[in-house]
Amino acid sequence: MSRARFESDVPTGIRSRRSRARAIERTPEQLATRQGIAVGVATAAYGVSFGALAVAAGLDVWQACVLSLVMFTGGSQFALVGILASGGAAAGGTAIASAALLGVRNAAYGMRMKPVVAASGWWKNAAAAWLTIDEPTAVALAQNEPAARRRGFWVTGIVVYIGWNLTTLLGALIGDLLGDTRAYGLDAAAAAAFLGLIWPRLRSHQTIAVACAAAVAAAALTPVVAPGVPVLAAALVAVIVGTTNWLGRRTDAEVAQ
Repeated sequence: MSRARFESDVPTGIRSRRSRARAIERTPEQLATRQGIAVGVATAAYGVSFGALAVAAGLDVWQACVLSLVMFTGGSQFALVGILASGGAAAGGTAIASAALLGVRNAAYGMRMKPVVAASGWWKNAAAAWLTIDEPTAVALAQNEPAARRRGFWVTGIVVYIGWNLTTLLGALIGDLLGDTRAYGLDAAAAAAFLGLIWPRLRSHQTIAVACAAAVAAAALTPVVAPGVPVLAAALVAVIVGTTNWLGRRTDAEVAQ
């Protein structure tokens, strides 16, 4: 049967719907919006874990919520509550230092994203700085057109911020209702949650080597030093191993240099 004969046998209503479907093409901005919402909702779900872990570490519900409102960087937040859970208030200084160290990457993101976002006015620049974390940066840079990049950044950032704070409150309330969260194993869940954040990034020999070297350093120091110090030492080892790029592939330009 020929294609023309087949098309003629299709009811007119179905043909018209197919024609309209083919005619409707998503613009780059619409695709960026869709991606931003999807990534934002998925990322915000982790806020439940953070809220429960923060309460397990000894924080009040309102303290957990303030952390998400003000700090708003998942890796640093998990690092902070993880160290507090193991060392208590005495490890506060180390916990803050570890969280700040992990947050340095956002400054690098900011330098990359400033020309992309091209915000005008101090309040837009402040909002853009607040939302410059992993997910909005990734969605924005995945787009090809400037307008789509801006749309992806703002949509992802706003969805993550609102969702993360709502789920933090939910998780903190759940953790507060549970009482002694250590009885449920939540005192050890911070490390598992942090591993879940970095696991998708372990795709090359170099990144695996960095992670393994940092893990060995932290495990070796944990029994003999104060809580939080192994995290700082592991970060230093990761920087050293990462900058050497022993197992990374060198490009032709790098070899020529």
